[in-house]
Amino acid sequence: MNRKFWKDKKVFITGHTGFKGSWLSFWLNECGSKLKGYSLEPSTNPNLYDVLDLNSIMDSNFGDIRHLDLLEKSISEFKPEIVIHMAAQPLVRFSYIDPIETYSTNVMGTVNLLEACRKIESIKAVINVTTDKCYKNKEWFWGYREHEEMGGHDPYSNSKGCSELVTSAYRDSFFGDNHNISLASARAGNVIGGGDWAEDRLIPDIFKSIINKEKLVIRNPRATRPWQHVLEPLSGYLKLAECLYLKGEDFAQGWNFGPNDDDCRSVEEVISYLVPKLKEKLSYLLDDGSSSNEPHEAQLLKLDISKAKNYLHWHPRWNIECALDKVIEWHNGWSNNENIQELTLRQIEEYEKS
Repeated sequence: MNRKFWKDKKVFITGHTGFKGSWLSFWLNECGSKLKGYSLEPSTNPNLYDVLDLNSIMDSNFGDIRHLDLLEKSISEFKPEIVIHMAAQPLVRFSYIDPIETYSTNVMGTVNLLEACRKIESIKAVINVTTDKCYKNKEWFWGYREHEEMGGHDPYSNSKGCSELVTSAYRDSFFGDNHNISLASARAGNVIGGGDWAEDRLIPDIFKSIINKEKLVIRNPRATRPWQHVLEPLSGYLKLAECLYLKGEDFAQGWNFGPNDDDCRSVEEVISYLVPKLKEKLSYLLDDGSSSNEPHEAQLLKLDISKAKNYLHWHPRWNIECALDKVIEWHNGWSNNENIQELTLRQIEEYEKS
């Protein structure tokens, strides 16, 4: 993390009220960046945006990414140098319930963001954050590389593949060598960390089950995912943004940010490590989906991160065991009414030094 680079940089973040957006906003504020966020209001209670009191440290506009006029006004008034687009409908299972909202947010939301950005002369770097699920999943054992086919079985994954294609088209059509903006996309793995209370995610579901004293049904226990602490991909986005800002088109591409292969573990393996370390007992049931009508979810997913290692000199710092320990530490601190800003900052500083 090059704190000197980020000091006084004007950074516009969409989706800043979400889990990843809140961690990113808090980190950049600690680096001295000038921040503005555009997002819907927090969707859960509690939520990390409020817990970290981010409203007191950054300018926020609450609005829908699908409302182009509001988005354009928000960006043009701020005149940022760097834009990180994280606003999305992020849930696979919800995308089966409401595919229209999923596509309109994740595809047209990206179009709107890029349309707004190409009219602002101050912007030098834009990153569209998508997902590891943007690739057409073939259930193979090696990691997907950045040039692999876009796709996705479910509406969420497919919409993120579409968002990648939109990014590529805008880069080729509007953000080329003759334009001041360098545009890249970033694809991260299954992100975990303190302060995630979203629906239908393994770690939040565990803590909610403990609090509510309910038995947790673990879906797809054999599904393998590229688990990583939230600071891992965020550090990749920041490194990529710095390279885009300083070196431009050489880095205007798609990039994977995931764990090392050894940390691609099954859901059941994550549970087996986590549960004995919890202070309170978790009652759970493993459900492989064979006897239910659960919607389709990929079973095997890995990312090849060779490109980021070789060209960005980025690499994972915390393995899966360390990442899970940090999640437990954060949630224990929150449950014990510790100063959560100090705890979050301490984890960031530990990550930077690792």
